[in-house]
Amino acid sequence: MLFQDNRETILIIDFGSQVTKLIARRIRDLGVYSEIITPRHVKTIKNYERIKGIILSGGPSTVTKEKFQSIPKQIFEKKIPILGICYGLQLIAKLFGGKIKSSFKRREFGREIVFKRKESLLTKKFFNPNQVVWMSHEDAVVKLPKGFQIIAYTKNSKLTIIENLKKNIYGVQFHPEVTHTINGSQIFKNFLFLICKIKKKWNIASQKNRLIQDIKNKVQNDKVICALSGGVDSSVVALLINKAIKKNLICIMVDTGLMRKNEFKYTYKIFKKKYKLNVILIDASNMFLSRLKNVFNPEKKRKIIGNLFVRIFEKESKKFKKIKYLAQGTLYPDVIESRSYTGSKTSKIKSHHNVGGLPKKMNLKLIEPLREFFKDEVRVLGNALNLSKSICYRHPFPGPGLGIRIIGNITKEKVKILQEADYIFINELNKNNLYDKIWQAYAALLPMKTVGVMGDTRTYEYTCLLRAVVSEDGMTADYYYFSKEFQDKISNKIINNVKGINRVVYDISSKPPSTIELE
Repeated sequence: MLFQDNRETILIIDFGSQVTKLIARRIRDLGVYSEIITPRHVKTIKNYERIKGIILSGGPSTVTKEKFQSIPKQIFEKKIPILGICYGLQLIAKLFGGKIKSSFKRREFGREIVFKRKESLLTKKFFNPNQVVWMSHEDAVVKLPKGFQIIAYTKNSKLTIIENLKKNIYGVQFHPEVTHTINGSQIFKNFLFLICKIKKKWNIASQKNRLIQDIKNKVQNDKVICALSGGVDSSVVALLINKAIKKNLICIMVDTGLMRKNEFKYTYKIFKKKYKLNVILIDASNMFLSRLKNVFNPEKKRKIIGNLFVRIFEKESKKFKKIKYLAQGTLYPDVIESRSYTGSKTSKIKSHHNVGGLPKKMNLKLIEPLREFFKDEVRVLGNALNLSKSICYRHPFPGPGLGIRIIGNITKEKVKILQEADYIFINELNKNNLYDKIWQAYAALLPMKTVGVMGDTRTYEYTCLLRAVVSEDGMTADYYYFSKEFQDKISNKIINNVKGINRVVYDISSKPPSTIELE
């Protein structure tokens, strides 16, 4: 995708950070186009004219070892402004003769206060009286490279922000891309508009026509099967492909038996009646539940579900002529948590049924037009495609469905119990005008029974866990703070109305260190 047209670009070189894509997203939010490549792809760049700035990401590597990830030093002679973040800062310091050490005393994880030492274009309007930034490093620059100056420092790290005005090179030890860094977007604003002097020319809605044309060019006269779940991601994919190839699109909705209560029938009617899509319903609930019987490992669950999905689509494709492609609503957070999208050394968190859960050999080629987009960007595309608001702003729902919200063994009984509890929870959020304030909310069933008392009678039933988080992009998240009144109401309602649950707990962990889903 690199340099397909004449767009001015901010190039991000990914050294394997889990949050590299957030850098791209922050830049796009500011109206500037950005692309990510790996260090090994730097040598393949032939045209630097459209690159108005380069950002070096963080990553798990260390420059204190004999071998470390790097880029040709000639890049720094291109007279293109460069910003290094975390590992990117340390790499800059290393390449220009600075000294970096791994030190327990200098390591910083989490929130730190940074203090200004001198003025800089990079930090204009950035500092507050107690400027909080987010750190995640054990290595630290201990000797300033020749030609660089110190802009800011923390208690443990004296070289937190550095710059070389002559070469137009800047470095920050913290992560301005994460929301935990207060006013972090100002660092990017200054780098883009004061240092790189790039103009705002990017907006998500305008990508609709490009994506449609890309699909046309790829598919041509072949047919596409679209895995349609009814969530915003697969729905946007279906509408994009429908506009690109129309009659050659066949949407398949697979009832895995692991969907939310009534959700499957509701979304089917919308796509069939409102959007006139060619939708085929397949009830595979018994097949999925049978294959998942006595499967406790979450990764194995995802693999089984991913394999079954593809096998069903491949089987259906044989009923039609010229079926060549399988379309999915894969997003970037799915990709980065399954494996590094750009091929860098990003640590794998978990596989997703539509990414890491796919079988190695497939008879269908994949179409994933949204794999470079975040959820909120997809919603913008959904609006541009006139997607129903009830679908466009629906909370994220995992491909494996309730299969990863029932911890441990999955049974029909547990699915039924969880569907009822989840239905009550989501309805109460809507009734209390809380649904749109929350990024994602769900009920889960824990793999244990506890003793309870109902009507003077001993019960021994399941524990229901409720989770609700606020987030901008799904990469980081914090729990939503419910009032005691709401917590009392929802707990009582679930316990009184769902046979099989006698205890309700609320998850108050953030991401990181936890993930949004339990499995």
